[in-house]
Amino acid sequence: MMDVSANATWSYVLTLSFTTKGLEIEFQKLLTIMTAIDFSDNQFSGEVPETLGELHSLIVLNLSQNSLTGPIPSSLGDLSELESLDLSSNKLNGRIPTELNKLGFLEVLNLSHNHLNGPIPQGKQFDTFTNDSYLGNLDLCGLPLSKGCDNDAETPTKLDRDDDDDEINWKYSILMGYGCGLVLGLSMGYIVFTTGKPWWFIRIFERARQRLARR
Repeated sequence: MMDVSANATWSYVLTLSFTTKGLEIEFQKLLTIMTAIDFSDNQFSGEVPETLGELHSLIVLNLSQNSLTGPIPSSLGDLSELESLDLSSNKLNGRIPTELNKLGFLEVLNLSHNHLNGPIPQGKQFDTFTNDSYLGNLDLCGLPLSKGCDNDAETPTKLDRDDDDDEINWKYSILMGYGCGLVLGLSMGYIVFTTGKPWWFIRIFERARQRLARR
């Protein structure tokens, strides 16, 4: 028997609801300390509730084999302890939220057989998942899938071109600076040695320095 102190307080997630066969089922007192939820194969429809993101102790979330629609809630990225997320075999659409990249303990991800689209998030845990996590989503792109996203090839090329242009402009500016300095130095030296009046050098040099400073 579990001995619970009379002074213990519990937090609940309210208005967590699913629809099945046209009937809305509402879970009004779902403990936030729950570590596993398996609502798979229940013929649930409607959208995945945003309030699931409040179950911060959740380790396993399985909503597979239902008829859930709409996007994957970005609030699932708040499930910091989550290790397994299965949303497969539903009718989810939209992009995979980049917020899921915050799930540092996520070891199992199954988003297969939905209608998801756009690029797969990269980095962190997403680098460990294979094609099986995304099967049946024909409009997804990016690694680990063989289908690249449209901007994959263009972006590096454009960045390289911009970098090259910046490097050329930078080198050109340096060469111009050296060239102007050399010409100015030779001119001043010529004036000094031919006129024998160093004050000419001082005045002209000061004016030239002020002009360059204003630029």
